[in-house]
Amino acid sequence: MQLTHIDIDKLCVSTLNMRHGKHAPDISDILPSIRARGVLVPLLVRPNGSPDNFEIVAGRRRYFAAKTVAGEQGETASLPCAVMEPGDDAAALEASIIENVARLDPDEISQHECFVRLTKEGRSITEIAATFGITEIMVKRRLALGNLLPKIRDAYRNEEIDTETIRLLTLASKAQQKEWLALFADPEQRAPHGYQLKQWLFGGQSVSAKVALFPVEDYPGLIVSDLFGEDSYFADADLFWQKQNEAIAAKRDALIEAGWTEVVVLEPGHRFQSWEHEKTPKKKGGKVFIAVSHRGEVEIFEGYQSRADARRRIRNAAAEEGENVGEPVKPSRPAMTKSMQNYLELHRHAVVRAALLAQPSVALRLMVAHAVASSGHWQVKAEPQQARGKDIAASVAASPAQQAFAAEKTAVLALLAVPEDHESVSRGNGDAYRTACIFAHLLTLSGDEVLRIAATVMAETLAAGSPVVESLGLHLKIDPSGQWQPDETFLDLIREKATVNAMLAEVAGKQAADGNLAERAKTQKQIIRDCLDGANGRDKTDTWLPGWMEFPFRGYGGGACEIADAATSIAALFPLV
Repeated sequence: MQLTHIDIDKLCVSTLNMRHGKHAPDISDILPSIRARGVLVPLLVRPNGSPDNFEIVAGRRRYFAAKTVAGEQGETASLPCAVMEPGDDAAALEASIIENVARLDPDEISQHECFVRLTKEGRSITEIAATFGITEIMVKRRLALGNLLPKIRDAYRNEEIDTETIRLLTLASKAQQKEWLALFADPEQRAPHGYQLKQWLFGGQSVSAKVALFPVEDYPGLIVSDLFGEDSYFADADLFWQKQNEAIAAKRDALIEAGWTEVVVLEPGHRFQSWEHEKTPKKKGGKVFIAVSHRGEVEIFEGYQSRADARRRIRNAAAEEGENVGEPVKPSRPAMTKSMQNYLELHRHAVVRAALLAQPSVALRLMVAHAVASSGHWQVKAEPQQARGKDIAASVAASPAQQAFAAEKTAVLALLAVPEDHESVSRGNGDAYRTACIFAHLLTLSGDEVLRIAATVMAETLAAGSPVVESLGLHLKIDPSGQWQPDETFLDLIREKATVNAMLAEVAGKQAADGNLAERAKTQKQIIRDCLDGANGRDKTDTWLPGWMEFPFRGYGGGACEIADAATSIAALFPLV
């Protein structure tokens, strides 16, 4: 470069000067020094195309301070200048930035504008970073400000917006920025800032790409990069959870295939409490627990049992060795609630005895079996069908099977010449004269009518929840779907999330079940309802019969269940054909 003095009247500020602007800069800090000693550090200038005229690439504030002093003294001053070669705009711009960065860090918006101009002049991000001795991510952060609307950049430059907010706004779409600006400009509204802005941008949930259990490149939606926080986020949280749940389901299946007896997926936000469990190897019944946080992080805990299960395992091992271990430990977790078991017992009882009405010969033989197996003082009692709640009672009363039995009972009471207001055909408090009256009346009826009465009495006295109900279901090959459909009470009584997920797989398919594996049981139940009703875009399912209502009984996973025990106890007596 050539060092020379140039008259101040022949100088102007270059548009490539990174501090170029319409308004005069603040020179209060350097004005006293220039008044006393003049300009000591040369300005960086280059020819601007006019004879003897130059434009200032770096030194704008010194130039304005010297003009002020010249005006005060009424003299034309000349300033020391270093003259660059003409033509290379990128080099001039770099020189301006380098000098200013070395002297005083400009604001991020000024750096952004200069870096954008450098990229337009052909400089790459790598070259810009190498020139100024900064990292490429810092260059990218400044360039990211180009995603902002000009009014937002101006507000940041004027210190109306803080740094955290401006950086979060680089993640926003143009439509979101316009919506945010409208809130910012409205004196009666409050635009979200900081953490609230992140929640506002991502619909209440921002999920980092770091927590994905699946390959990020398989995610079909939009991933937004936060250049300032060096992180990326899934723009569609619902789509993320669908892919994450599918990955969790695949992991669960792989663990089961690897030999683990059970893999328990906890609901989102439920932490695995290690102090409530004991380390247990796979070969001794250890389970795997998968914990999922609300932010999507997945933790896998292999080889654990609850303390109750561990104690039961030790007691069982001791019992096998012949040791006296006292009372057995109760199962830690039943397969279903008492209310659900009651619900199932009554509904299964209703459909079985409704089927029994069409099989009087079977009913007669069953009645004789009751007489043979009971005492000489045989007392017949109607099944009370005691429900554990009003909702269960209403559900059973509304079932087609229950209504079919009620209609047949009314007809049989008429055959016996008994008033219709009697609650039951069988009466446990009868006497010998009453028995003689019924006997005399039966002698006047045909064999088919007697068998019809016998079938009704047997159906009425059939004990709910007993192995006999299961025996009839197997022998008669009963299909309850014609007399029963899943209702709201049934869905409300399901408590185990794993059971709900298994039922969801039957109704909506394995893919849908896997995609909602970590969702709350309430959410998965709603999907089952939608499939049963054909609502919310789901195909209507008319033929689903859960295993809990099948004959033979089919459970979902482990756990104690009296219905399952009753079905198992008679399974060998009634082999399936």
